[in-house]
Amino acid sequence: MIKLFRYLKPYRVSVAFVLVLVFLQSLSELYLPTLMADIVDFGIIKGDTPFIWKIGGFMLLVTAGGTIVSIIASYLSSRVSTGFGKLVRSKIFSHVENFSLQEFDKVGTASLITRTTNDVTQVQQVLIMIMRMMIMAPMLCIGGIIMAVSKDAKLSLVIVAVIPILAGTIFAIARKGIPLFKVMQSKIDKLNLVLREGLIGIRVIRSFNRISHEKQRFNEANLDVTNTAIKVNQIMAALMPVMMLILNLSTIAIIWFGGIRISEGNMQVGDLMAFIQYAMQIMFSLIMVSMMFVMIPRASASAVRINEVLNMAPEIKDPARAKLAGTKKGLVEFDQVTFSYPGAEKPALSNISFQARPGEITAIIGGTGSGKSTLISLIPRFYDVDSGSIRIDDIDVREMSQQSLRASMGFVPQKAVLFTGTITDNIRYGKEDATDEEVKHAAAVAQAGEFISSMKDGYDSLISQGGSNVSGGQKQRLSIARALVRRPEIYIFDDSFSALDFKTDAKLRAALKQETTSSTVLIVAQRVSTVIDADQIIVLDEGQIAGIGNHRELMDTCMVYREIVSSQLSEEEIA
Repeated sequence: MIKLFRYLKPYRVSVAFVLVLVFLQSLSELYLPTLMADIVDFGIIKGDTPFIWKIGGFMLLVTAGGTIVSIIASYLSSRVSTGFGKLVRSKIFSHVENFSLQEFDKVGTASLITRTTNDVTQVQQVLIMIMRMMIMAPMLCIGGIIMAVSKDAKLSLVIVAVIPILAGTIFAIARKGIPLFKVMQSKIDKLNLVLREGLIGIRVIRSFNRISHEKQRFNEANLDVTNTAIKVNQIMAALMPVMMLILNLSTIAIIWFGGIRISEGNMQVGDLMAFIQYAMQIMFSLIMVSMMFVMIPRASASAVRINEVLNMAPEIKDPARAKLAGTKKGLVEFDQVTFSYPGAEKPALSNISFQARPGEITAIIGGTGSGKSTLISLIPRFYDVDSGSIRIDDIDVREMSQQSLRASMGFVPQKAVLFTGTITDNIRYGKEDATDEEVKHAAAVAQAGEFISSMKDGYDSLISQGGSNVSGGQKQRLSIARALVRRPEIYIFDDSFSALDFKTDAKLRAALKQETTSSTVLIVAQRVSTVIDADQIIVLDEGQIAGIGNHRELMDTCMVYREIVSSQLSEEEIA
């Protein structure tokens, strides 16, 4: 957790102020019992009313000063902790944005959300306690012991006997509770995962009547978290009653032995009253420490999980000296490329070699699991190749900065993703400074202009979260428009026409051909009708190239391609 506190650097002045203010508050609390003892010993017993008024007024001033200092310290510590939380969340988000898909697969989206929200909140809450109690608890404990000894050294032996018992109790209870906090955070991860799957997949769940099954899954994960929370809270709940029992027994012992000391004339009544208050302060300072023991273990477990993310170095990094292409053309070359997913038994792609040239459409087709989406994910460096190389305009993609590499591409993913905002905002996501004319032109080419115009607010119509208020085909067309508005050198369409009807598909491909005359176009498709007119078709089979050529050439030379065509087209269409 200490490693995370480096993010307190912008707030170091405020932290110093908090510590000074808490120190002053502690001094005021330590001074008050002595003033009360003076009032009893020199004012009440001697009947000196002016002295009572004088010291009583001074007590009020000290109390008011301590209260003001406490309020300011609370305000500043709250500001520091919330600012710290904001900064850490921002750091996690920025760091995660640099992750390759490999790191996302490793940690998991649900866990990343928990670490950015719940875990940061845990550390943020304990930070307030540390700032308030880190000075106050030791000050009250040490100061209380000194002041108690100054009142009566022999009676202080009661405190000396009680402190080890208190410390032992705190240690024994915390030792049982600490391991459970880490377990609880991982179970919250699982709960988030089940909840996220249930919400995202609600249509599938309902269509297959699996609502009761998903409820059971959620209830099991929820009950698991609840049982762990109950168990850890039961352990920690024992702390306070035990502490209060020891505290009350200590008070009885102090009054008992203090009464004997007074009757023997070795102690005054006011000093005994002050001694009891100092004993209470010592005990309460230890209770503060015990409260920190309750919070710190959970926050420490959360801090470890946050540091795991922040210390996770992205496997895909920019080179120290990134190369820039001279005259950008968009020539894409695969040279003996092999790639395996982590932990996979065999490569997803093996010895892939081909060229995709500017002004041409290169289509990639193959059966399910043949490696089509994997192949095009390597071009923008979502993953890095195991061996071989991918070059753009004769420069290896690993020698280019990720920003400049991806700036040259218009990528349309297999699963169309839209963001909350207007239709214009979603299309401009591809190019922030795109004019209204460019947005409308891109939408027209993507065959989206007609359905956008029919919407109530046109291009200002709002897209709800995940694009749930538009159809699958409309989402795909808006995703395509987002790529088109960039006018990049390389277009990549990952099965981006699957939700379109054949008429719209044909119109879109015709419009694309006119729009991308000088660009390199790579299209992944399942439909033969989508790729039949491509200048070059690459046929994949179990991660290897089974054939390269145009439609007619492949019909003569590639059995895999013929099987795909015959499964989709009638004999008349093939002829």
